[in-house]
Amino acid sequence: MTAPVNVLIADDQPLVRRGLALMLAPEPDFHVVAEAADGAEAVRLAHEHRPDVVIMDIRMPVLDGIAATERLAAELPGCRVLALSTFDMDEHVVAALRAGACGFLPKDISPEDLVAALHVVRDGEAILAPRLLTRLISAHVTAPTHPTSTRVPSSADGLTPREREVWRLIATGLDNTDIAERLGVSASTVKNHITGLFAKLGVRDRAQAVIAAYETGLVTARRDV
Repeated sequence: MTAPVNVLIADDQPLVRRGLALMLAPEPDFHVVAEAADGAEAVRLAHEHRPDVVIMDIRMPVLDGIAATERLAAELPGCRVLALSTFDMDEHVVAALRAGACGFLPKDISPEDLVAALHVVRDGEAILAPRLLTRLISAHVTAPTHPTSTRVPSSADGLTPREREVWRLIATGLDNTDIAERLGVSASTVKNHITGLFAKLGVRDRAQAVIAAYETGLVTARRDV
C-alpha cells in the first residue's frame, strides 16, 4: 500500500478548517497532519510536518496566504499549495498562483471534488479548469508597460516555434488533448513539449505558464478563445 497524502489545512475560520478535515477523514488516501489559523503558523507547521499538500486560505491574519505560499515555494519546494478563496474570480487567487500555488479551491467545494483536486495536485499537476484559469488570469494580468519589467526569464527567447505555439494554446485555455488535436500530434508529444517549455520558462505548472503568457503579451484578453 502507498503512503497516504499528508495534508495541512490553513484557514483562520475554525469551522472551515474542521469542515475540510471532516471531508478528508473517511478517505484512507489522505491524512490531515495539522491545522493552522494563520499564514505564519502554516509555514511553521509545514516545516514541522512536511505535508505533501497545504490547503491555504488566501485571506488570513499575521501572514496572509499569498505571502505564506511564496515562502513555502521557496523553502519547501516539495510541498504543493492549493489556494482557498470564497470568490472564484478574485484577483488574489492570481497572486497566489503567481506566488507558487498549484491551483484554486472555492470554499464551498464538495467532498468529492476536494479529494479529486488533492489527487491531481499530489501527482504534480495544476488544478483549475483550463478555461476558468484563462478567464481568471486574463481579467487580472496584463502585459507590462515596459518589457524589461516582465518577471519571465530571458530564456523564453530560446523557445522553439512549436514550444511557443504550445504555450499560446495553453494560454488560450486548451488542455493537452485539445492541443494534440489542434497540432495533429499525440498527447505524449504535447506533454514532452510542455515539459521543455516549463523548464525554459522557469515555471512550475500550467497556471504559472498562463500568467507568463499574459505578462509577456504572448496572448491578451482579446485573443482569448
